[in-house]
Amino acid sequence: MSSSALIKEGRASGLSGSALVFPATVFLGALLLFAVEPMIAKMILPWFGGAAEVWIVCLLFFQVALLTGYLYAHLLRRWLTPEWQRMIHLGLLLLSLGALPVMPSAAWKPVNDGAPLWQILGLLTGTIGPPYVLLAATSPLMQSWWAQERGGAASPYRLFALSNAGSLLALLAYPVAVEPFLATDMQARLWSVLYVAFVAFCGATGWLTRGVKDTPSRTSAVATSSVSGSERLVWFALSACGSALLMAITNHLSQNVAAIPLLWVLPLTLYLLSFILCFDSDRWYRRGLFYVLFIELVPAMVYAAGGHHANSALYVLLPLFLVGLFVVCMVCQGELAAMRPSSDRLTGYYLIIAAGGGTGGIFVGAIAPAIFPALYELPLTLCATAALAFTIGFRRVWPFDRRGRVIVAFVGIVWLATSGLAIAQARADARSAVVQVRNFYGALQVLDLPARGTAQAARRLMHGTIEHGAQLADPAHAMIPTTYYSRNSGVGLAIAALQRHGPLHIGVIGLGAGTLVAYGRPGDTFRFYETDPQVIDIARRDFSFLRRSPARADIVLGDGRLRLEAEPAQKFDLLVIDAFSGDAIPVHLLTAEAFVLYAQHLAPGGVIAVHVSNQYLDLLPVVAAGAARLDMVAQHVASGGDASLAINPADWMLVAKPTFFGDPIFAAMTVISAPDRAAWTDDYSNLWRRLK
Repeated sequence: MSSSALIKEGRASGLSGSALVFPATVFLGALLLFAVEPMIAKMILPWFGGAAEVWIVCLLFFQVALLTGYLYAHLLRRWLTPEWQRMIHLGLLLLSLGALPVMPSAAWKPVNDGAPLWQILGLLTGTIGPPYVLLAATSPLMQSWWAQERGGAASPYRLFALSNAGSLLALLAYPVAVEPFLATDMQARLWSVLYVAFVAFCGATGWLTRGVKDTPSRTSAVATSSVSGSERLVWFALSACGSALLMAITNHLSQNVAAIPLLWVLPLTLYLLSFILCFDSDRWYRRGLFYVLFIELVPAMVYAAGGHHANSALYVLLPLFLVGLFVVCMVCQGELAAMRPSSDRLTGYYLIIAAGGGTGGIFVGAIAPAIFPALYELPLTLCATAALAFTIGFRRVWPFDRRGRVIVAFVGIVWLATSGLAIAQARADARSAVVQVRNFYGALQVLDLPARGTAQAARRLMHGTIEHGAQLADPAHAMIPTTYYSRNSGVGLAIAALQRHGPLHIGVIGLGAGTLVAYGRPGDTFRFYETDPQVIDIARRDFSFLRRSPARADIVLGDGRLRLEAEPAQKFDLLVIDAFSGDAIPVHLLTAEAFVLYAQHLAPGGVIAVHVSNQYLDLLPVVAAGAARLDMVAQHVASGGDASLAINPADWMLVAKPTFFGDPIFAAMTVISAPDRAAWTDDYSNLWRRLK
């Protein structure tokens, strides 16, 4: 129900002005609760290498903080009178104003390279913890007070739907109306002003409802007066499956596309929409329809999540996983709504839902990266949800509906089939991988691919589904630069042009397999900056580029930009930006401030080479704008592939003084000048406009 409908309901029943304040407070609180999520994640993303897992850890924090808020609301509701509930909650809200504005302090920047999970959780707790927990608690408290004031005459679950509508508006607005127009510091200040207004609304609600006593609620037609332990367990399981699937699909898309707010917001929006529809009215969730869709989409998602299918085109990945997420969440939330209790058990119901959501978040955000060598949590969650849907369908449909038995039987078949498919794909991955490891920064595989046709046998390094380097198996060809670093590529041409002037000092942000050091000569020095310690181990142990090159190769562990900020000028002849998170370079490596930093580390006449090959984002204008800030020229060099030598088509942007491009080595190449556009900054970037 909309806020206007709630207001009309209040007026029709002759209630006080609280009928206006309750919906407004719940709506504003929910809007702030979800507006802060992409905002704070975007602020801290550069501090942790732009890794896709940053948002997953943020989601984990939000789920646990939501659970904390619901637990706090439940304890207030259970142990204190309405007067004391209002006094304590309003007092804590006033104290939380001391946390404003919600901008992470530079003191939270990581000073070492250990345990980013705990660093991020600590940062979020210290920056937005108290306001977030109190915002999370406000919705169930307001719904409880609403029911108390009306003696159970009005359904509090409509306020829950309104709360989710406010959350949905915040998420939809962020990538479209907030991120493209407001710098992050302005976003934080605006949010803080609205939070002050929210506290004032809560104070008004407490004043208008003073003296209201706790009265027993009336049991609605869809509610039950008692709840069994098995029902509570089903609530928990449904919530855990929905939450885990949200995070697993978000992680899958971010790992294989880019860690950008748009891909954070879309899945979360559909997750919330399922809550809104299912708790607004029983008419939205049609069990038969959604079970049929469930049967079709769950196997398709399990199939697409494994092997080479995981790197399908964006127009295939997004619709499949987003529609699939919505359908599965409609099943989870629809069954949850069908089992909702009477309003006197409301805070306990929300507490169990939050506990399930927190458990799903902990599984995907903390447990899965520690116990799985690859992204197995997505097919595992889909299989678990299919098993749960079959169990619920068997209990609710099988004894009463003959037609429904066919659908329930097919759900059982889907459960068994998807489980078998997931196990088969996991075994195939394990058999084909020389190395299969995973940590905070993602899943890595080393694959030995045999010769096929004209293609030579080669060893490849894969980050998820993205290739990060390859080496030919033939010892005579092992030092040929492969993949995106061929001699005809932009970086290959830049190195060839610079080598005419003597030994080179080359900096590289992003190690991969160490392919670039194949260009090294005696007297050359390469300085690699790599965030992921497992990449360093693999490059040294499983590839021979670093061992066989006559050049000196130093490796610095940590985010390249943060390390360059802490180092004296390196005087690089060439600085290569080749760090990828998913299929794109992290945003913080492409901002105007980043290019200024790169220029400070260049020798006179030095060159910046930016690797921009990817399926989804057009980064040429961004690099060109960064070059313009340095009074340098950015040129696009596109090169073709050669499967026989494991060479891929590549796109590079070379940033240098105009005289550099007068070298004869560029004469026969198609070198395109990218147009100048508005530069990204550390406070502002617009990935929406850069989608291909």
